Amino acid sequence: MSGHAELGKALRALRTASGRTGESVARRASMSAGKLSKIEHCRTRPTVRDVELILEAIGVSDEAKAEFLEAARAEATESTAWRLLRRLGPWKHQQAIRALEDRTDTLRLFQGQLIPGLLQTPEYMSAVFSLPPALPGETRARTIAARLERQNTLYQPHRSFRFLVCEHTLRWLICEPVVMAVQLDRIVSLSRLPNVSIGILPLDRRMPDFPMTCFSLHDDRLVIVETFHAEITTREPADVRAYLDTFERFAGVAVYGDDMRAMAEGIRDGFFRDQKRS
Repeated sequence: MSGHAELGKALRALRTASGRTGESVARRASMSAGKLSKIEHCRTRPTVRDVELILEAIGVSDEAKAEFLEAARAEATESTAWRLLRRLGPWKHQQAIRALEDRTDTLRLFQGQLIPGLLQTPEYMSAVFSLPPALPGETRARTIAARLERQNTLYQPHRSFRFLVCEHTLRWLICEPVVMAVQLDRIVSLSRLPNVSIGILPLDRRMPDFPMTCFSLHDDRLVIVETFHAEITTREPADVRAYLDTFERFAGVAVYGDDMRAMAEGIRDGFFRDQKRS
């Protein structure tokens, strides 16, 4: 199997043989029926994530899934510009991420820019989506709602979450100090969930590397990296191992548990004092 034309035709044949309609598969794969149709009719190139979600929705065997994913990995690294995701609807992107997270047992997330989306309060989300280029009001509301729905996965005890957040991220004022203070309370609260580990990388500790970008590891099979211009996805085993190694090196110098909560609460109290002075 080679080329996205053959892949699209093969996916259509699989879906037809399963007896499932395009609408039902698209719904289960968290994509529009129009997008699925374009993939099946070879008018758009599917990403590896698209192929995996479609195969999961159809319900193919592990052998068939491995073959199709290998074909989709012909170009192991994919880059999708934020401007394209914005054009397609950022709430749909949140839904696609949720579908991927629902298929992940252990999520590792490193953040050196913002509070991780799964830990964000609605007010913090609104501030994020108001940064240039700001989302219009209705679009922002739909995207926030979709991100909040993603957070339900934190309460599924069979899933494991490991967050690493740089201390400067907790101090980065993209909103009013009181919003940041409430956001830090949220982090402290979520850190008490038995399946959630939150580590802070303190500014006064020697670090093993630079926080060049933020990334999420979905088990040991997929990495999503965010840059200023695009979201990059890779399944290349060597790349996945590199990010796993990077995550563990940072994890070794982070603070957790009561020490983490004391640090977050100290930063939070500083924001409350700043708010009173303003």
